[in-house]
Amino acid sequence: MGAKQLLTVAILLAACGSAIAADPGKLTIQVDKPGAAISPTLYGLMTEEINYSYDGGLYGELVQNRIFQNVPPAPRGGRGGRGRGAAAAPASAPAPTPASAPARPIGSLAHWSVYTSGGGAGTLALDQEQPVNSGALKTEVRLDITAAGGQTGLANDGFWGIPVHPDSQYRANFYARSGNGFSGPLTVAIVGNDGTIYASAKVDSVGQQWQHHTVTLKTGKVAPTADAKFVLSGGSKGSLWFNLVSLFPPTFHGRVNGFRPDLMQLLDNMHPAFLRFPGGNYVEGQDFANRFNWKETIGDYSQRPGHESPWRYRSSDGMGLLEFLEWCEDLKMEPVLAVYAGYNLDRTSVPAEDYPRYAQEAVEEIEYVMGDKSTRWGAQRAKDGHPEPFKLHYVEIGNEDNLGAGMGTYDARFAVFAQAIRAKYPQLELISSAGDRPLKTVQPDLQDEHHYPSSVGASLALANSFDKRPRTGPKVFVGEWATRIGNPTPQFSAAMADAAFMCGIERNADLVKMFCYAPLLVNVSDLADRQNGSMQWPSDMIGYNALTSFGSPAYYVEKMFYTHKGDRVLPIVELTPQTPGGALPGTNQDLPPLYSAASRDDKTGDVILKVVNTREGAQQMTLSFAGASTIRKDAIGEILSGPADAVNTIADPLHCVPQKLEIHDAAPSFVHEFPGMSVSVIRFKTR
Repeated sequence: MGAKQLLTVAILLAACGSAIAADPGKLTIQVDKPGAAISPTLYGLMTEEINYSYDGGLYGELVQNRIFQNVPPAPRGGRGGRGRGAAAAPASAPAPTPASAPARPIGSLAHWSVYTSGGGAGTLALDQEQPVNSGALKTEVRLDITAAGGQTGLANDGFWGIPVHPDSQYRANFYARSGNGFSGPLTVAIVGNDGTIYASAKVDSVGQQWQHHTVTLKTGKVAPTADAKFVLSGGSKGSLWFNLVSLFPPTFHGRVNGFRPDLMQLLDNMHPAFLRFPGGNYVEGQDFANRFNWKETIGDYSQRPGHESPWRYRSSDGMGLLEFLEWCEDLKMEPVLAVYAGYNLDRTSVPAEDYPRYAQEAVEEIEYVMGDKSTRWGAQRAKDGHPEPFKLHYVEIGNEDNLGAGMGTYDARFAVFAQAIRAKYPQLELISSAGDRPLKTVQPDLQDEHHYPSSVGASLALANSFDKRPRTGPKVFVGEWATRIGNPTPQFSAAMADAAFMCGIERNADLVKMFCYAPLLVNVSDLADRQNGSMQWPSDMIGYNALTSFGSPAYYVEKMFYTHKGDRVLPIVELTPQTPGGALPGTNQDLPPLYSAASRDDKTGDVILKVVNTREGAQQMTLSFAGASTIRKDAIGEILSGPADAVNTIADPLHCVPQKLEIHDAAPSFVHEFPGMSVSVIRFKTR
């Protein structure tokens, strides 16, 4: 090797050594000059009926098609039909009324089948000769038992199986009547698809007039399985009619019409401050007849007819307005109520002369939520089982009215709704659903912005978007957000990008008042069939099947931020990475590698630092706490890291979860290393 070559190698080795020994970067927090107060309702949840989020998910009901009204819908396009589904109608087209809607079949036997054992035989058919009531329960199922000696009945396959848990108590209830010589008894059971009887009870006699029956089923020390069905059967010849066939497992806080415990516990662990409900596209409905008509979702669920959700399956409406509010109550969240605003996903609006009518319906809905027992709708809520009013501070008018043709009428609709609501409830803050599009007439208090970037780069490009935004006009509610990388739930790289965006939200707490991820839930039982399967929209925060559930990496990032939220922003006056960033796929911008936010916990005095390192290389940083008289040497926190494609699953629910982080050499200025591809949340003690 010649002298020139040796010199070149020496220069390269020196350069590598210089890179390895590069000075630490700098991150300085101005502890003694706190900034804006952070909203106590900064972090919450958003929900809508999608991916079998309620029926087959959070709502405890295990029977699918319990009132025999599920009808396979006509094929349609993508999300909610906003320009991606049914043919568009002009923005001014009047909304069809239920009376003018096309006639529906009387119902269906979807998810129901004939059950036989020991030589039994029979048939099932739909019947409307003697309905339980003229509203919701007008179509019953008729079981004709044609062979005695064995058992013949009807079986429901649930939502991809009936879950069997050991040592558990189930509550079954249904309406039944008999005829044509049926002599009983009636057997109620959870039966394995291999014939195993996991739990059973008997109803000794069934009269010839409708009666409501309730029985308790108890499992023993059995292995958990979802390979089972729910069965009502008899052994004598004759006929039986059934309606509103229901089966509930143990529920969160023991509510009779309540919620699935494991999903509620995952949500409770996040400590969310609010719940935005009932949607999402679920508010508008695919058409006028299938909007969220709140008055049809209250009271005894035998009076709830249900409706078609925008996502190709029928909603039972067991998860009605009061149940949403009880969900808030159970998790100590504030409701953020979205009201129907006269526009539907098929791009039809109610006529302008009807705006006051639907604005009044919204006012009445608010009265149901927060009115006392002396009001008409407060009294109805008390009758429904909740005498005390709920606290309400925020009302959103419509959903995503900046998309499709809705914007053409939204200004006028918002003005009418705002005037009606503020006339009776001036203390409420009103949210525009037109995104960042300004309104010309009445101004909202907040504007709801939705972002669904599909790459890490696109998310990071938005992470600093609030830093230089004007502070005039409405405050911001990020009502839907997700970095959509991963199916059915996000992978780690998406969660990391979400964390970078949330750092930007916390830094700009004077502007951004609320944030929530969407969609919240997904049933992962059948992912192959996007038309009739359990999922319509990836990526989603929490996954589950009939038996169990898991949080995605995005769930754990949200939980880290939600449970370590300070009360006041602390300015980060210097952030100089040790190594530079560069462009990422999905954007041609030169993006920094580090994203951060800092805040103060007023109660404890803790400084809470959040740092996201979006690159594979570690970043050594000198952390300085300007103006802090004391920084204790022991600090604790959490760190989430992993390869970009790391995911959690039913089979491996804890594959990518936060690890405990401990620091024992903290000081007013010290060096700390942030690993590559990581999200860190650290609490430093100042007292």
